[in-house]
Amino acid sequence: MYYVSFGAVRRRTGQAVLVAVLAAILTTASVAACWYALAIASRAAGAVVDAAPAAERVVSAQKQADTAGDPRAALDAFGTQIRGLLTLPGAVPLTGLEADMTYTQAGKNTAGTFTGLPLTYRDDFCAHVRLTGSCPAATGDTAISADVAQRTQLKPGDRMVVNPAAGAGAVPLRITAVYTVKDPAGIYWTDKLFLSHGDFDPAFTTLDTFRDPALAQPTLSYDLPIPAPLLRGDDLYDLNGVLNAAEPRFAAAQLQMGNPAGKLFDRVRAQRATVLKDVLIALGQLVVLGWFAIGLAGRFTGRDRRADAGLLKLRGTSRGAILRLVTGQHLIPLLIAAVAGLPLGVAGAWIVAGRLPVRSEWWPGLLFSVGAAAVVVLGALAALVAADAIAQRAPVATLLRRVPSARRDWRSGVVDLAFVALAGGAVYQARTGGSGSGLGVVAPALVALAIGLVLARLLRWTADRAGGAAVRAGRLRAGLTAVQISRQPGADRAFALVTVAVAMVAIAAGGLSAGRVERTDRAQVELGAPRVLDVKQTTATALEHAVRQADPSGHYAMAVLLDSTSSPPLLAVDSTRLASVATWRPEYGPVTALGPGDLAPPRPLPAITGNAVTVRVDSARTQESLLGLTVQNEATGAVTRLEFQQIRTGEQSLTLPLKGCTTAPGCRLVSFELFTTTDVNGEPVTDPLTIESLTQSGPAATILDGSSLGDVRRWRGDFGGLALRLQATPKGLVARSVVAEQSAQVSGTKIYPVDTPLPLPIAFAGDPITDWRFEDASTNRFGGQTVPITLADQPHVLPVLGTLGILADLDSVRRIAADAQLGGQAQVWLTADAPPGIVDALEKQGLTVLADRTTAGLAARWAAQADVISAPFELFTVLLAVLVAATMVAVVAIVEREPQAEQLRALRVQGLDRRVAVTSAYAGVAALVAAGLLAGLLAALLARVIVGVTAPAFPDHWRLIPPPDPLGPGALGLAAAVAAVALAIVAVISVRPLVRQMRETAR
Repeated sequence: MYYVSFGAVRRRTGQAVLVAVLAAILTTASVAACWYALAIASRAAGAVVDAAPAAERVVSAQKQADTAGDPRAALDAFGTQIRGLLTLPGAVPLTGLEADMTYTQAGKNTAGTFTGLPLTYRDDFCAHVRLTGSCPAATGDTAISADVAQRTQLKPGDRMVVNPAAGAGAVPLRITAVYTVKDPAGIYWTDKLFLSHGDFDPAFTTLDTFRDPALAQPTLSYDLPIPAPLLRGDDLYDLNGVLNAAEPRFAAAQLQMGNPAGKLFDRVRAQRATVLKDVLIALGQLVVLGWFAIGLAGRFTGRDRRADAGLLKLRGTSRGAILRLVTGQHLIPLLIAAVAGLPLGVAGAWIVAGRLPVRSEWWPGLLFSVGAAAVVVLGALAALVAADAIAQRAPVATLLRRVPSARRDWRSGVVDLAFVALAGGAVYQARTGGSGSGLGVVAPALVALAIGLVLARLLRWTADRAGGAAVRAGRLRAGLTAVQISRQPGADRAFALVTVAVAMVAIAAGGLSAGRVERTDRAQVELGAPRVLDVKQTTATALEHAVRQADPSGHYAMAVLLDSTSSPPLLAVDSTRLASVATWRPEYGPVTALGPGDLAPPRPLPAITGNAVTVRVDSARTQESLLGLTVQNEATGAVTRLEFQQIRTGEQSLTLPLKGCTTAPGCRLVSFELFTTTDVNGEPVTDPLTIESLTQSGPAATILDGSSLGDVRRWRGDFGGLALRLQATPKGLVARSVVAEQSAQVSGTKIYPVDTPLPLPIAFAGDPITDWRFEDASTNRFGGQTVPITLADQPHVLPVLGTLGILADLDSVRRIAADAQLGGQAQVWLTADAPPGIVDALEKQGLTVLADRTTAGLAARWAAQADVISAPFELFTVLLAVLVAATMVAVVAIVEREPQAEQLRALRVQGLDRRVAVTSAYAGVAALVAAGLLAGLLAALLARVIVGVTAPAFPDHWRLIPPPDPLGPGALGLAAAVAAVALAIVAVISVRPLVRQMRETAR
């Protein structure tokens, strides 16, 4: 029996090769899916691990112990105890000591002030900080933070004494360095024991310093960073089980185990499951399509096998024996395909994924590959045997007949209707339950298949009638071509497969391209600029000054303050640099919306740079008055308040010393404050006080003269509640208190210079605020100051803020806030071409960089998510689907090669021109391919509308801006080009023997 099967395969090599090619394509895809899933699952898990906060990747333990004067022995004993409770392969621990101390700050004005200053030791401290000075090396050597150094005025070389917070004794220390943290978000700084948990940042010293008896009761710390391979699950290591099993042991040892990795492990597992699901969906579509194609190939190439079955039936052979014979004929090419598909699948996965799984996953990959190949081969064998079994049920006369029956097969119509109904159900699920539920995940492919089947029937009907009309009209080329399409068995099914393959390629390629654009768009919206630096919290004034000093040109850097926790959120930007630095999108509105326009304030007041200021006033008050003056350093944002006391009736000049303004750029005037006074009856005094001038020591003595003070445009009172009554006169600025009629209380006391546009222009995204009334719109988001605002623009979305928030000018905001503290995260936005030394320049200006993010890096992080990272495999499978469709075209061309050759030879005998015969031989397949290409593009466009195909959605369903079109001209053109090349090559190869016969045939 097997020799007979082998002989049959040898006689029908062409048909066997086509079946083997189809099976090899499916086997390659199934094997590639196994290796790709293992490799990409590890990569997706790694992306989750890399994006997770460092604190989730560290297991920690702490305890307070008596070191008995030997801190090294205490740390070693603690480490041995922890290793006995928990061991992680490849993990390198970090150990340390901490003692709560107090520091008595010396000085004339601060003596007796006790401040918390933790004293700590940490492994490899100097490698994780920037030092100004030398690394602590000897007993008593200590490094203090830059913040501590600034607040205490201590520097390298100074000495300090600290005392235990609980207990007696004193520990002398010598400051050898001032440190700033290199990577605050890194694993090294996840232990809060070594962060500020008092008034001051910790001071880091040597281990020998803890030999001091006053430090004999420190807190021991043991931090165990979990290696990334364990978190990713590369080595099939049950990390979650190991950590869960260790917790009771820690509890029994009276140790608290910090294990924040549980949620991270769950996310890693979810990513791996998502990769597996996406790969299986892509593979499932191809395998089902391939099995369908193999079944059709078995049906269309079964003419000779049906004849064999008819002869065997005449000889009395049982149906089971006939099926065994047929199965043997199919099994040989399928086994060859399975053997060829194993290495091809591994190579395909390597190319698409760019890597292979880790070595520990090779054996599972091999087992999964063999199993997947076996499933594919068995499915293909079942499809082939089922097609032959159905065909062999026919009578012997039908089996032996060479001419196909003209009766239409009603079964194909039922199958077509079933696929159309299935596509309808998939569309319903995609529209109602989302594209990720049920049949919704394959809705585009099913819709394309349904469209292909409908168009195939339409194509066959049209070709039948057009062919007859063309032949009757004498147009033989067109007539013969149309007749081939209408009467060639399997042409309609091949057409449907080509339609589905082309549509799937277009949708997959378009989704891949649109997803890349969408990730870039989201990164631009969420960051606002090509590169964003998060810097340590500082004043808005210091932030703006540092950035402007680091980039005086204004082309590369911009100061930004982001407060996302307020309601509504606030984004304050240096609007003079916004157009140059930010990635501005049309959805944000005009980039110049924050410009002052007609609201530009008067020329700024002169800077205050002297060490003393003098105010000249004329008081009409019967009681002594108090006039306050607030100035702010334009470099640091430090605020200084002066009080001119005992202002009597009449004209007088008062002088006070001023500190902190002598260095450039000096200070600016923030406000005057006229304090309320009462008369002998306790009633508020409302008599006026005139400010005539303000001068300073130094060359530029005049700050305010009569003309500046007498310009009413330069001055304003409080906007919230009652304000001082201001009057501009040639002599100066007259101010008088206003008493509320009902409460008999004075409300406003301050006089502000107008040094920013008012009402303040802002851009606002979100629903209108209910208490805004036309021109009376105001907000107190700027340091608690109620300020009138004007809506310069109302875009749908704003950078970083999204669909709700306020965009305002940083310089205006910090001037309005004045001495109030602005919350939020300080940032520096940079252009993509910012000079390499810009970060160093910012740090020289006193800014500490906490994080450095780019739009490219953020987009790459999203690209590593499971739903995205598996998209290349989907494209790989749809390209294989094109090969399946091309093979089916070859099947159609080959199975009818001999009958068609006989027909054309007969026509040649009757006078058909050779060129017409050759052209018709090519044109039949070419027309089928061209029609399939056009139908596939049409099916993709219709599927986009019917199913609602869009760019791939983010896992958190983010979609603030319109998504890019997934089926643009590029995606459609690429799909058409790839499919056309593959189909054309196969079509030419399959038709060439027929063309050769026509050229060699004499008339």
